[in-house]
Amino acid sequence: MAEETPKTEQEFAIHRIYINDLSFEAPDSPKSFKEEWKPEVDLNLDTRHELLEDNLYNVTLQLTATTKINDKVMFIAEVQQSGIFLVKDFPEEQMGELLGSFCPNVLFPYAREVISDVVNRGGFPPLYLAPVNFDAIYQQRKEQEAKA
Repeated sequence: MAEETPKTEQEFAIHRIYINDLSFEAPDSPKSFKEEWKPEVDLNLDTRHELLEDNLYNVTLQLTATTKINDKVMFIAEVQQSGIFLVKDFPEEQMGELLGSFCPNVLFPYAREVISDVVNRGGFPPLYLAPVNFDAIYQQRKEQEAKA
């Protein structure tokens, strides 16, 4: 009879969610408040992660919203929303998806709220960001890395 190897139990937990960096610039205030409010919003996002210690990862979602009217910047709002996650005993093929898609999905509502709040506090109408499909973004990155 072959000896069975003990199965380890997978663990996933959120240890902390925090703002790593926050920035708001309104370079043309107060003149910008006179503009008719029909802005163009350019949203850039990026994710990264690092191993802090055994099974603890720091994942950061960076959102930058640049809002313009007639090519004039009204404001730039940027947040680096981070989280410390326990990710234990997952197969290597699942780790990339957990850290590159699932964790950013957890962080996005927090980052979206921070952006909306800071924009409103800057004197502008709140900026409500649409949901983001991090699964698709992760798959695109994976395909780009495979091609490279």
